[in-house]
Amino acid sequence: MEQIELDPTDIKLLECLQSDASLSNQALAERVHVSPPTCLRRVKRLRDAGLIECEIAVLNADRLGAALGHGLTALVEISLDRQGAEELEAFEARAVGDDAVQQCYRVSPGPDFMLVVHVADMPGYLALAQRLFTSDANVRNVKAFFSVKRAKFKPKVLFAQ
Repeated sequence: MEQIELDPTDIKLLECLQSDASLSNQALAERVHVSPPTCLRRVKRLRDAGLIECEIAVLNADRLGAALGHGLTALVEISLDRQGAEELEAFEARAVGDDAVQQCYRVSPGPDFMLVVHVADMPGYLALAQRLFTSDANVRNVKAFFSVKRAKFKPKVLFAQ
């Protein structure tokens, strides 16, 4: 992927889109003070460069909980027995391929991975643990921390001011 130069207008576009990706092209153009065709061209350039990964709706888990069940969110530390490139990549591939894994980070120092997982209930967590942790002879240690409250969730890249 090629390197892309970002000017202040590009930064403002990215900031606006990560706050509200549902803005129409017209509204976005007005916010960053460019014409709609210029706005459309610049956003396409940012997408093509891979700076905009995807556009999603962030759902309110607490409000959905009454209708669907709250589910169970856990932050899970994973330490592998062997940390060679192949072993790290193999575990990472299995983790990111599992729908229950919402986020996967390779970390250092400490554990090798931190996962954010969401399952329907404790039996769902047990099934996940058996799929990802127990069945892998290279997983040495697992520590799970279960969320009792989500105080903040703002997936946002901060730009230098």
